[in-house]
Amino acid sequence: MGGSAASSAAAVVAANATLAAPLDEATLYQAAMQGESAASGSAHGDNVAPALLGGLVIAPAQGAAVRVPVPAWLHAAVVRPHFPLETRASRAVLSAPYPLHDFVVQSEGLALLLAGCFANDASLIHRGFRDVLVEPRRAPLIPGFAAVKQAALDAGALGASISGGGPSVFGWFESRAAATVAASTQAGLHSDALVSAVNAPGARVIA
Repeated sequence: MGGSAASSAAAVVAANATLAAPLDEATLYQAAMQGESAASGSAHGDNVAPALLGGLVIAPAQGAAVRVPVPAWLHAAVVRPHFPLETRASRAVLSAPYPLHDFVVQSEGLALLLAGCFANDASLIHRGFRDVLVEPRRAPLIPGFAAVKQAALDAGALGASISGGGPSVFGWFESRAAATVAASTQAGLHSDALVSAVNAPGARVIA
């Protein structure tokens, strides 16, 4: 769920609001990544960028983050199981090399998904929504993952996978109503569920 990135983004936005001459977005992004580094040991922007800017964001290794236009109808449902999964453990399973073919398949999927976002085309998002790199290795760490993913797909998800290092699972849906129905089937004693527009706002001062 990107807790360390969210707290870093919130901190820089709150601090910036107190300045007589607020800093620009690019400076806030770099500052938030330093907060992420202090919390997680690595200054990566994959969670910081969307937490700070909102919506779907490309976080290049160098340079400014890039916003991706997201259809207003696109919503996410996230199911968070009530058990811990340490990031260290979820990262460890990714250490072995990957075959080149897997990277080709993943790159194709990413291109299709991004094309779907730019073109406002749910069918392209569905075609591209796949994870052949991380999901197969992390799925065994999450009890019941396959059932939760299948339930999301059965409820009409364009795709579903693991949120970050897990154990949360998410799906993308063509409407808030569909996402809400999917989330409600998974919420209970052993998990929490939430629904949000993918094009949600980033960190901001509300009072």
